[in-house]
Amino acid sequence: MLLAKSIYFKYEKLLPFNLPELDLNPCDELLILGKSGSGKTTLLHILGGLLKPQSGKVVIDGTDIYSLRGNALDKFRGQNIGIIFQKPHILSALTVMENLQIANFFVGKNTQNTIEINLEELGIADKKSAKLDTLSEGEAQRVSIARALANEPKVILADEPTASLDDENAEKVIRLLKAQAKRLQAILIVVTHDQRVKNHIANQVTIGEVYR
Repeated sequence: MLLAKSIYFKYEKLLPFNLPELDLNPCDELLILGKSGSGKTTLLHILGGLLKPQSGKVVIDGTDIYSLRGNALDKFRGQNIGIIFQKPHILSALTVMENLQIANFFVGKNTQNTIEINLEELGIADKKSAKLDTLSEGEAQRVSIARALANEPKVILADEPTASLDDENAEKVIRLLKAQAKRLQAILIVVTHDQRVKNHIANQVTIGEVYR
């Protein structure tokens, strides 16, 4: 379960964002649409425990995440939330497998079987010993997805996952995200301005730029 209620956030010298209230259950999917500057990524960071709002609360699986502090919040986020950033956050000095195993290490989990399954289903099992600089853009994107799923999260957050992809690969990525979320019985939230994604996720909300 994910609940976002009465969220208020503004950057200095800017008007506050108009952020929606959310009430989602396991296996729910939500597409958040909006132009650049509308607050999509800000909302994703708030839901992911990366950016504390000035007021309001975010509750995941019964825990108000911003009641947690420091390492406790980091550990909760690592155990329960998988974030797919617009640009892959992969450590270039490590292999694909090492990048996924380190996600386990930081939260004290061992999901090696899940990691192997993810790599197979994402079509990159043959790349597990590869370094970042040998991967194509599409392969790096899939590694980012695998890393976000490594700890079997309850919530999957994807920031513009199709922004730099052609039509064929954009559809593949969205289908992969939906399939993996269903397998894990996780909540899937995608934020994007990419209109191509609208045909794949029925539950949608569009957020405006700012209050006027």
